[in-house]
Amino acid sequence: MIETPSLVDQYCHGVLRTELGLGTFEAHLARSEGPPAPGTTFFDTQTGFAVRRWCPPLLGLEPHCPPARYLARRRELGVLEAGRRLLRGSGITTYLVDTGLPGDLTGPGEMASTGNADAHEIVRLELLAEQVADTSGTIESFLANLAESVHAAAANAVAFASVAGVRHGLAFAPEPPGPGEVRGAVGRWLAHRPVGGALTDPVLLRHLLWIAVASGRPLQLHAGLGEPGLHIDATDPVLLTDFARATAGLGTDLVLLHGYPYHRHAAHLAGVFPHVYVDLGAELVRTGARATAVLAEVLELAPFGKLLFSSGAHGLPELHVVGARLFREALARVLGTWVSEGAWSLADAQRVAGLIAAGNARRVYGLE
Repeated sequence: MIETPSLVDQYCHGVLRTELGLGTFEAHLARSEGPPAPGTTFFDTQTGFAVRRWCPPLLGLEPHCPPARYLARRRELGVLEAGRRLLRGSGITTYLVDTGLPGDLTGPGEMASTGNADAHEIVRLELLAEQVADTSGTIESFLANLAESVHAAAANAVAFASVAGVRHGLAFAPEPPGPGEVRGAVGRWLAHRPVGGALTDPVLLRHLLWIAVASGRPLQLHAGLGEPGLHIDATDPVLLTDFARATAGLGTDLVLLHGYPYHRHAAHLAGVFPHVYVDLGAELVRTGARATAVLAEVLELAPFGKLLFSSGAHGLPELHVVGARLFREALARVLGTWVSEGAWSLADAQRVAGLIAAGNARRVYGLE
């Protein structure tokens, strides 16, 4: 039996503090631009079935119980107690939490106390720049305040995350933009931006990436499936090849988040570039009962010291549970098969499982 006693969730978000009805809960099971089609439900997805398999026992119910019964039990316990049971039942011992999403979500401190785990912050670059823009009236003050804010964040956060792929696509110029180019882009953005306006300018997105690279903290880059309506072909991680080459040897690791359905491309980049790593997050949660096949495909190409577990969870503690359980089950099946076939030794399989589950993340992020 392949064991993974400790899990470092190297990319996730906090959980909602509010009670959820059926429709609100369902909305967090799928990335969709609207409700499910009439007569259907988002519980009838791989993610929905995985929630019904793994979460009810943690709340005192039988596996695969009907959604209405599960949600009734959840309300009976209350959002705090249900969240506590779910997070503590996930087996995750460390959370790295991206605090860059809006909404009433728990931060690293609450995740740590609720889940009886360690937790650290990941700072989202675009939100940081938007907050700086809200309080900077000139180009000079924005650039100075941005540099200072990134430096201050690097002193406390374990990593930076970027949604440049979501905002613009990953086919951006790989080199850092010049000072004049940056000043012009800042001027245009500040002149037309309402308070709270999102950063989408490709020049400023590149500027942010290179400031983060200079900090030395690991840089997480969203790729593959993401927000509803996203042109997925613009987020193929292979588009980051030139950026990976440009950042090689600078001392900053790049972590490719999610990746699916281009997970083999992400695995290829991790094999080519010493500083590129691959996340095993949302792709396993989305594929559910097929997670074993997806994980095996990533393991075809990526060096085993370059793979990192995450849940990629957002909003629902159930998604942390599902991410952890699907990962453990898939990893045990894949590596267990290779051991039984004689291709791997049990000792090697156990060592690799420990690396992917926690060891690689502890090394990349400098965790104790």
